Amino acid sequence: MPVFDNHEYLTEEEKRLKEDRNRTKYWKKWGPYVAERQWATVREDYSADGDAWSHFPHEHARSRAYRWGEDGIAGVCDSHGFQNIAFSFWNEKDPFLKERLFGLSNPQGNHGESIKEAHFHVDNTPTHSYMKFLYKYPQAEFPYEDLIKENARRGRTDKEYQILDTGVFDDNRYWDIFIETAKEDDDPDELLFRVTAWNRGPDPAPLHIIPQMWFRNTWAWGREPESNKPSLQAVGENLVKSQHHKLGERYLLLSPSPGVGPSGEDVHPKLIFTENDTNTELLYKVPNEQPYVKDGFHRHIVDGEKEAVNPAQTGTKSAAWFTFNEAGGVAPGECAVVRFRLSKKNNDYLDEEEFDDLMDKKKEEADDFYYRISPLPMADDLRNIQRQAFAGMMWCKQHYLFIWDEWANGDPAQPPPPPERKGIRNQTWKHLHCDDILSMPDSWEYPFFAAWDTSFHCITLAMIDPEFAKKQLDLFTREWYCHPNGQLPAYEWNFSDVNPPVHAWATFRVFKIERKLYGRQDLDFLERVFQKLLINFTWWVNRKDVDGKNVFEGGFLGLDNIGLFNRSEPLPTGGTLEQADSTGWMAFYCLNMLNIALELAKHRRIYEDIASKFFEHFILISDAMTFRMGQKDEKSLWNDEDGFYYDAISWGGPWIQQLPVRSLVGLIPLYATLTLEPELINKLPSFKKRVEWFMQNREDVAERTMFSIRKRGKGNRILLSLVNEERLTKILQRMLDEDEFLSEHGIRSLSKYHKDHPFSMDVNGQTFKVGYVPGDSDTGLFGGNSNWRGPIWLCVNFLLVESLQRFYLFFGQNLQVECPVGSGEYMHLGHVAEEIQHRLQHLFARDDNGRRSINGGNDTLDFDENWRDYLWFYEFFDGDSGRGLGATHQCGWTGLIARMIHDTGVSCRLPHTPRTPRIGMAHYFDDIFHRHAGGMQTPKTPRSPHHLRRNSTTRSISARSDFEFNGADDDKDLTDDEAASPDARRRSVSNSVVGLSNGSAREREETDQHLQNYITSQLERLKQERSEGEADGYVVPGGEEFEASATP
Repeated sequence: MPVFDNHEYLTEEEKRLKEDRNRTKYWKKWGPYVAERQWATVREDYSADGDAWSHFPHEHARSRAYRWGEDGIAGVCDSHGFQNIAFSFWNEKDPFLKERLFGLSNPQGNHGESIKEAHFHVDNTPTHSYMKFLYKYPQAEFPYEDLIKENARRGRTDKEYQILDTGVFDDNRYWDIFIETAKEDDDPDELLFRVTAWNRGPDPAPLHIIPQMWFRNTWAWGREPESNKPSLQAVGENLVKSQHHKLGERYLLLSPSPGVGPSGEDVHPKLIFTENDTNTELLYKVPNEQPYVKDGFHRHIVDGEKEAVNPAQTGTKSAAWFTFNEAGGVAPGECAVVRFRLSKKNNDYLDEEEFDDLMDKKKEEADDFYYRISPLPMADDLRNIQRQAFAGMMWCKQHYLFIWDEWANGDPAQPPPPPERKGIRNQTWKHLHCDDILSMPDSWEYPFFAAWDTSFHCITLAMIDPEFAKKQLDLFTREWYCHPNGQLPAYEWNFSDVNPPVHAWATFRVFKIERKLYGRQDLDFLERVFQKLLINFTWWVNRKDVDGKNVFEGGFLGLDNIGLFNRSEPLPTGGTLEQADSTGWMAFYCLNMLNIALELAKHRRIYEDIASKFFEHFILISDAMTFRMGQKDEKSLWNDEDGFYYDAISWGGPWIQQLPVRSLVGLIPLYATLTLEPELINKLPSFKKRVEWFMQNREDVAERTMFSIRKRGKGNRILLSLVNEERLTKILQRMLDEDEFLSEHGIRSLSKYHKDHPFSMDVNGQTFKVGYVPGDSDTGLFGGNSNWRGPIWLCVNFLLVESLQRFYLFFGQNLQVECPVGSGEYMHLGHVAEEIQHRLQHLFARDDNGRRSINGGNDTLDFDENWRDYLWFYEFFDGDSGRGLGATHQCGWTGLIARMIHDTGVSCRLPHTPRTPRIGMAHYFDDIFHRHAGGMQTPKTPRSPHHLRRNSTTRSISARSDFEFNGADDDKDLTDDEAASPDARRRSVSNSVVGLSNGSAREREETDQHLQNYITSQLERLKQERSEGEADGYVVPGGEEFEASATP
């Protein structure tokens, strides 16, 4: 667990993480690894033209067996995706079972593919000891056709038509279905599941809850002996036995559910079975090899086909059919509950009291774990945002299976793929063999890895599970992922696309985060990944700087439509595109490799030579970025008149034309900055000697680019940067101008200047134009489902914040800039970074009117008691309003908000609240300090409710399954202001786990005292920082994570 006051106390979740790390117990064997969408992925595409969306559409998914994975709602499976459990529902109105989440394909959406559901990732721990998922299911017929037709009618300049726009949730006629999963205290193979479905509507309504368990189809492809085919079989009224040659025997034990009708009779599940095989007769008019196929449950339950399921009650796919429809169904405000367990034990009775007690305990353990990640006092709303961001990161973990040889050449028992398919995509990635749990960018829209997204994921992941974060970064450099030429795979639509080189940055940050938070220093991880990145760096230099000028190309570099032209294709003007962002990224890459080499050199001096290599390479890139050949009056990527970096078209020699588009491309050079401690350099004599030699013998370069090396900064630090102080201030004048880059919610990807001043170029009779588009993309470039011409993206903002913090480490109080431009308020760069982080948090946080910017003014999302506390973590955000856009569960890099809240949430003001003058902040921290100095307290969890019994009313679970937001009345005697205060929402950690032994209680008491000391010291620091004059009181949050230092 995180170390506080030089003391470590392991919460129960951290104990599980330690056991998993030491391989004494495999706590992560089972997790939320089932995709939310497997259809229309590249892996499942066996077409001749590579059109994955048409080859495997949504309507095929219920009838066609997948080759490379599975999907479902709130799905859980083992770490290789063999055995799966997920949930399906039916409201007696829909034309087919709700077995998977619905969304539009890329051609169907007016802004590309888009999920059209309402579901939320509410909670999840790193070992998945407790998980919670919310699905909002309409009681009326699901509006499939309406969503398809209306979005088809709309154009690219129109907003997307979402499920909330259809009216299907009007009058609250829907179900809040909470799905919880927990693991036993001492056995990671014992899984408990509870479904609680609340009728939010005004009338009784029927609901069918159908949990399913099935095996991924591994037998139909001719690659396994028939004897390895798994099986499921009913061995009791409520008991299913599963047999798998790798997983062994397991038993699914179901409990009867409390009745919902006037009879009071229990609802018993009906066990039904079929095979997870394709219905070839339906899809291809080819007779089925046997009568029981994948869509059997749909046909049996919805269409009433009794013969669609196996009467022998055996198969590879099973379901437990619970029907809640007596007397019209579940009454308004009441709920239906389903409980079951997956176990290695052959038991025939499920003790519901014991079951519910364990669920409560796992929830409390999750509370304890997450509180200690961010123990400083902050608004309850921010803590809720952070908790759901962490949960989303966990729910976006997925089993990813892809073996190029089998995918490209087909399977022995299936017709061979069309021969032209091999040449469509990924033909040079023959070495790929992926069978891992990976962090996905989005659980539905991007159910495949993306290399640069993963690097950002790992920053947040390292806060709660450093081992998993390190595993992700290590995997992409391993020989079964990384190309033999050194390129890292981009994503399955085109593994050869070029993503920004952020892997080294993420590797070093994860190493330092683990060392700071957990006191562990994994040098083996750092060295192993570094060695592989040397190959990747060489690939970049050889492939993207062909002429050896240290000015790089790179293609789209993850920024999709940001440029005037499609940067992944040849220029219509001829020549080559010299990219300010590509060159900036490579300088950034250089500095991160230098950072790692210096860290390793403290333990193995041989790395001093490698550090020298990256130091010199950075200096040469820095020189070329501005001066190219070093000739007088030549043009470069820097425009001194505009004070900005631009892309440029080069036709060789002096022939170069800048493209004056003020975009993120011109801000990315700020990323390339690094501060070095003089104590570290003095401990590395070989590196120090080489730096001094370079300064003396390459005077021509040194005179132009090494101003900041000669000048020592705060703490006698040395600064390596692409920009000197003059250029830095010029760029910041644009970046911090609210009429250009700075919005109320962060830094825009394109200057608002281009709203009235679009840049265009006519080439061969065709006009190319870039203008400010703050919302969804108005072009079809790269699928049209993302936009870099104005919106706010958290990932690039995060790097800008870190760059400003690094600059502050050098300049300190000596460099102050006006922020915002024209406000008359000047602040140092540390406070500028903090200001940007606060604005980014304002995307999610409620303002004083109770609205969240991400919700775009939607009253239901902002004010309805059953919606307002749940959040979607969008892919990007409107540059003017902050409205969420793109993918809705992009907890990958949008999950970085959890880190920002950790660093600055304690001082974050409400959105739209004027900034408090820095000198006037002391009273605020005085107040926080005095309120918390008296005793260490943590966020309040509502009191433990009475336990459910078999004869409990359905109301009694309201304090259990959804007690965060339903009926928690602990504060009923407080005034509104008191109830809203942070103190009203806190409790003693010592009460978080009941029944502690005397020894454990003493240990917890000691831990609480250390945590109190930590909180007190941090609040004292913040108080000092905000005090009058701020005499160097500011401390960069996590600043020690940025640089290699002389001491660990």
